[in-house]
Amino acid sequence: MPAPVTPAPSAPPTPPSAPSKRSRLLRYGAQGLALALVAGATTAFVGLHKTVTVEVDGVAVEVSAFGRTVGQVLAAGDIEVGDRDLVAPALGEPVGDGGQIVVRHGREIDVQVDGQDRTVWTTALTVGEAVEGLGLRDDETLLSASRSADLDRGDVLRVSTQKTVHLAVDGQVIDGVTSGATVRDALRDIGLVLNEGDRVSVPLDATATDGLVVLVTRAATAGETVTEAVPFEEQEVEDPTLAKGTRKVETAGRAGVRTTTYSTASVGGAVVDRQVVASAITVEPVTQVVKVGTMEVAAGVDITVSPGSAQELGKQLAAERGWGDDQFACLLQLWNKESGWRVNAENASSGAYGIPQALPGSKMATVAADWRTNPATQITWGLNYIGGRYSTPCGAWSASQAKGWY
Repeated sequence: MPAPVTPAPSAPPTPPSAPSKRSRLLRYGAQGLALALVAGATTAFVGLHKTVTVEVDGVAVEVSAFGRTVGQVLAAGDIEVGDRDLVAPALGEPVGDGGQIVVRHGREIDVQVDGQDRTVWTTALTVGEAVEGLGLRDDETLLSASRSADLDRGDVLRVSTQKTVHLAVDGQVIDGVTSGATVRDALRDIGLVLNEGDRVSVPLDATATDGLVVLVTRAATAGETVTEAVPFEEQEVEDPTLAKGTRKVETAGRAGVRTTTYSTASVGGAVVDRQVVASAITVEPVTQVVKVGTMEVAAGVDITVSPGSAQELGKQLAAERGWGDDQFACLLQLWNKESGWRVNAENASSGAYGIPQALPGSKMATVAADWRTNPATQITWGLNYIGGRYSTPCGAWSASQAKGWY
C-alpha cells in the first residue's frame, strides 16, 4: 500500500501593501476640500436667508425669504410689482437681514381739476398725497375730501385751485383771489354781497376759472339804503426765500361793504331829490398781502454745481426760515441719503429728481421753471415740502429713518 502523501503547507496570504504617505495626504486633502465646500455652501445658503419688513400700500408685513436683492425677496414673498408701482429701494438693490422695503402699487383715479376731468396714475394712499402728485400746492387748493382721507378708487377727486377773478361792480374792478369751485363760491370768498335783484354776467353755479371776468349789475332800488362793495388794497412784502420775480399771495384780499342811507323828495310819486344822510363802511376790507421774491438766482445755473455749494445754499435758506445748525444737521443727512446733494440726481426706478428727490420732479415747477438745473429752486421747494409735511428737517429725517423715505 503506497505511503500516504502529505500535502505541502500552503503559503500564507500576502498582506495588503500599506498606503503610501502621499496617497494618505491626497485622500485627507480631498476630504477636507469637500467639507470646506459643503461648509461654504451652507454658509452662503444661510447668508441668503433673511427676514425683511415690507410696507405694502401702508400695511407692514414680515417676509422671511432667500434672496440677495429687493426683487428676489419680494418674489419669494409673493408680492407682485409692476412698471407703474413704486418700490424703494429699487428692485435691483441689495437688501440685508432686518431691512425695510416700501411698495406702493399704482392705480388709476378720476380727478376733476377746476371742472376739467382727468384720469391719472398715482401711488398715493391719501387724498393729500394724490394732490401733491399732481404738482399742486396744498395751501392753494380746495378738495372734495379731507387731505388725510384714504384715496377711494371709485370716487372722483374734485380739486379747485387758486385763481384770480375780476369783478366789475359799482363802477370799479376788484381783482380777487379765490380757490372757490363755482362763481358763487368765488364771490363769497372775495366778499361781494349781492342784493336782491342784482344780476351777474356768469351763472352763479358755473365753474370759476382763472382770469374769469364777472360783471355785476345792481338792481334799481327805491329804498333809502344802498350797499356797495369797497375794494381792498394790496401790500407787497419782500421775501428773500423766493426767487426774484416770484409772487405769492400770502393773505387773500376781501372786499368790504359800504352802506349809504339817502333821503328822498318826491313830487307826484317821482323822486326829484336824493341826498346822502349817512355813509359808513359796515364791513372793513381785508388787505391782500403778496410776498415778492428778492433772492438773486443766476439764469441757467450750471447743472454740475457742486454738492458743497448746494449745501452752503441750503444752510443759508434754512437759516432764513429760522432753522439753526441742529436742524441743518438733519437736513444734511437727509439729502445726503436721498441725492448726495446733486442737482441732477435721478432715481431711474421711481422718477424722483433733484436734491430733495421730488416725485415727480415737475412738482418743483411750482417754485420756478428752472427746477431741473437750479439748486435754489430745488432747495426752496424741498424746504417748503418739509415745513408743510414734517414741520422741521429733523422731523423729516426721523420719518426717513423709520420708513426709508420721507
